[in-house]
Amino acid sequence: MGDTTWLPFPVVLLAALLLPRAAGFTPSLDSDFTFTLPAGQKECFYQPMPLKASLEIEYQVLDGAGLDIDFHLASPEGKTLVFEQRKSDGVHTIETEVGDYMFCFDNTFSTISEKVIFFELILDNMGEQEQEQEDWKKYITGTDMLDMKLEDILESINSIKSRLSKSGHIQTLLRAFEARDRNIQESNFDRVNFWSMVNLVVMVVVSAIQVYMLKSLFEDKRKSRT
Repeated sequence: MGDTTWLPFPVVLLAALLLPRAAGFTPSLDSDFTFTLPAGQKECFYQPMPLKASLEIEYQVLDGAGLDIDFHLASPEGKTLVFEQRKSDGVHTIETEVGDYMFCFDNTFSTISEKVIFFELILDNMGEQEQEQEDWKKYITGTDMLDMKLEDILESINSIKSRLSKSGHIQTLLRAFEARDRNIQESNFDRVNFWSMVNLVVMVVVSAIQVYMLKSLFEDKRKSRT
């Protein structure tokens, strides 16, 4: 028979307390936001970043005439990194420096139509994961009897977190695409209904004119003499 290793109760209790914490030791750094940008206005946002991290910005225009917007991304020093005009969507990834990054959506070229804009920020290598892993390691020193190594646990947790993050990112993009397609369909539906009513009114008016003209041809215009 194979040897069976029984773990002391404090070790089992410590693992039970730490595993839930380990599953969330890297907080979610993905965020998305949807807002309405009025005509003739510009909206800017700021994101603080550490050194050598990764900042990914993805945006889409969900509703509004033309489905276009001007996009501007600037470094903490004020240097323009990305400048796009009249775009309906875009994805940009940069390696960051220390400071606040500014990104703006500009609708000043439009005088009538407001825009509904969706954007998502994905922040990687923020420097928190390694520190929290080290904080976790100091609590389980002296447990060499455990068959599963700490590195294996961390690798499994990171893999699960990465896959869950990608799944959430894809679902968010699908919702954004669905919202934009729905807005386009509703706009087309309203346009078809409007022109259908215009055609109906024109047909009724033309029919009335034709009836009147035909009726006038058969009227007896001779005046009776007494």
